[in-house]
Amino acid sequence: MESFTSGKSETEFSTGTTTVAVVTDDGVLLAADRRASLGGRFVANKGMTKIEQVHPTAAITIAGSVGGAQGYARQLQAQASLYETRRGKRMSIPALAQHAGDMLRGLPVSILLGGADDEGGHLYQVDAAGGVIEEQQYAASGSGMQLAYGTLENNYEEGMSLDDAKEAAIAAIDAASERDTASGNGVVTATITSEGVDITEEDE
Repeated sequence: MESFTSGKSETEFSTGTTTVAVVTDDGVLLAADRRASLGGRFVANKGMTKIEQVHPTAAITIAGSVGGAQGYARQLQAQASLYETRRGKRMSIPALAQHAGDMLRGLPVSILLGGADDEGGHLYQVDAAGGVIEEQQYAASGSGMQLAYGTLENNYEEGMSLDDAKEAAIAAIDAASERDTASGNGVVTATITSEGVDITEEDE
C-alpha cells in the first residue's frame, strides 16, 4: 500500500504484483513479474525489478509499497554487510530471516526471502506483522498469488533441479499475469546457491 498526501487529504493506492519462490536441494529460485501499478488499474512502470540481493547468498522478492520496499531492502543489505564486517563471517540465513522479520514489522510490505548455505536452500515468508515462516517447497505472494500457487502445485516435484524450478516459477508468473491485472510485463528470476546470487531478466 502506497500513500500520497496532499494537504489534509490522503489517497491510498494499493500496489499489486506476483512473486514466487521454489526450494531445491541446491538452492532457491525466486521469480517476480515486472509491472508496477496503482490500484491494479494503471500501469505506472513496466520494467520494475522486484528482486533485491540482500546478502552474498540471499535475496528477497518485494510486494507492496515500492518506496517502502526499496528502503527496506537497502537497510537489510546494510545490516548483513555490517554483521560480516564486525564479526568476520556472514550472517546465517536463519538469522537473516529473523532479522528481516524484526525490521519489516509495521511496513506495508510482504517479502519472500530465499537463501542458500552448505545445507542447501532456505525459503521464508515474512509479513508486515513481523511473522517469519519457513517453507520447505514453494511460496507465492502478491495480488496474483492464488493463480501462482495453483500452477506451482501442478509443476512442483520433489528433488527437482534449479533449471526445472525456474521453469515452474516462470510458468506460475505467466499464469498470474494472464488474469491478474496488476501483474505482467515479463519476469525477473534469481538463482541462489551457496556460491552466490544470479539475477536475470527473462524474455517477456
